Order: sequence, then C-alpha cells, then structure tokens
Amino acid sequence: MCLECVPNAENRCECVMSNEVALSSVEHWMLASLSLTRREVVRFLRQRSRVVGALGTPIVFWLVIGSGLHNSFQYVAAAGAVETGNYLRYAFPGTMALIVMFTAIFSTISVIEDRQQGFLQGVVAAPVPRSAIVFGKMLGATVLAVLQAIPFLLLAPLVGISLTPAVFAGTLLVLFVLGIALSGLGLLIAWPLESTQGFHAIMNLVLVPMWLLSGAMFPPGGAAKWLTWIMFVNPLTYGVTALRQALYLGDMSGLPAALPMWGAIAVTLAFAALMTILAARIVDKRN
Repeated sequence: MCLECVPNAENRCECVMSNEVALSSVEHWMLASLSLTRREVVRFLRQRSRVVGALGTPIVFWLVIGSGLHNSFQYVAAAGAVETGNYLRYAFPGTMALIVMFTAIFSTISVIEDRQQGFLQGVVAAPVPRSAIVFGKMLGATVLAVLQAIPFLLLAPLVGISLTPAVFAGTLLVLFVLGIALSGLGLLIAWPLESTQGFHAIMNLVLVPMWLLSGAMFPPGGAAKWLTWIMFVNPLTYGVTALRQALYLGDMSGLPAALPMWGAIAVTLAFAALMTILAARIVDKRN
C-alpha cells in the first residue's frame, strides 16, 4: 500500500513507505486495542454482580467441596502407593483456573450484548484492523481474570503454600497466559452466536466439563481409563498443571505426580497461540 508519494528523477510519483506514517498506524492500532481493553475493565467494575459471580462462586466451590473431602482425598503417588492428602491444597490451583475461566466467559459474552446494542457494528465498521478488536477484547478479559485471581492467590498460605516473590510472579505469568487462552476460546465461541442463552448452553456443555476434566477436581491417576485419555488431550489440564507447578515451584510432596513444569507451560502457550489465531480468523471472516 502506498503510504507516501515522493517525486522521482522523472518527476513522477513514486510510492514509498514512510516511517512516520507507519508509526502512526501502529499507534492507531494500539489506541483502538487499549480503548476496548479499558472499556471491558470499566464495564466489569461497574457491574458488581459480575465481580461477585466470577470470584465468589469458585471460592464457595473450593471451601465447600474442599472441606468435605479434606481428609478423605486419596491419590496415587509417583511410587505407585495410594496416599491421603490435603484436598484444599490440591484444589487450590484448579480453583484459580476456574476464576480465570469465569472471568473470561463473562467478559467475552459481552460480544453478544455489544452486537445486540449496535456497538459491535460500529467497532467493526471503524477504520481499524480486526486484529485490534481481538487483541483489545482478549487483553481486557485477561487483565480482569488476573485481577480477580490475585485476592484468591493471597489465600495460598492458608493451605500451606509459601507465597514467595518467585511463586507470586510465576503464578501471575501462568495466569496471564491461561487468561489469553481462555479469553480467546470464549471469543471464538461468542462471536458467531446471536444470544446469550446459546453461549450459556455451550458453557455448560463444553467449558464446565473441560474444567472438571483438567485435573482441577481429581488427579488423572485415579480416574477411569477413558477419562484419563480425555484429560490427557484436554489443553486446560496443562494450564492447571502449570499453575500447580508454579505455586509449588516443583515441590510436589504431598501431592500427585504431575508433568514437568516447562512441558505444561509449553502446551499452555501453544493453546493460547492457537486460540488467538482462530479468534482472529473468525473475527476477520464474519461481519
């Protein structure tokens, strides 16, 4: 594309790329993305019910189910022996993943509401790349997810998790990558839909079982073979594992054996990249 016309030796127009114009295009892209991100954050904070739902529900799950199974939780250790462990401690990373999932769901469902209110049509018609829309929506959902997870993360010492600076920073990094992946998945689901009822139906059919079969509620070692295979191919399993490894910094004593930390993080990064690409493609194709 010709960004600037400069006369050549024959006094004819010659198209060249202008660094100044190109820079302004990048700034324009970033401004559009960050504006959508800011809108998501402001709207979320103004809707108190979303804050309570995204943070309160997972905490209730964790306290009720965790306390009920606190002394009866058993798992297969690395040596093959069946041991009894602290279920509240085991379920802590999975609960954080649920907070991220709920926040991403509630954020991306706003795509359907924006379409019904006419806002989305105006954004799509604006002279900005569709990728800016995708990035803004996903970044907004991810920022909200991380902010929602931080208060729960501060409860880690209550279950015997040492919250050192390295643990805190590593966990936030994994939460951010997981937030990108789940917000991309949510955007991929929400963009073609016309009603929030359809989104909730898919959430109950796909997303909630996806979380349940991620190792958040029970380890793969004690599950039926067919469930173990589903958990193995479930990308969220590796996100929960990466969270668990980040929280314990590889010290899995008193917990079921898990995948190596860098392997889990690599799969989670690939999951986030795939969801970002697919979300960008579906937004680019659909008007």
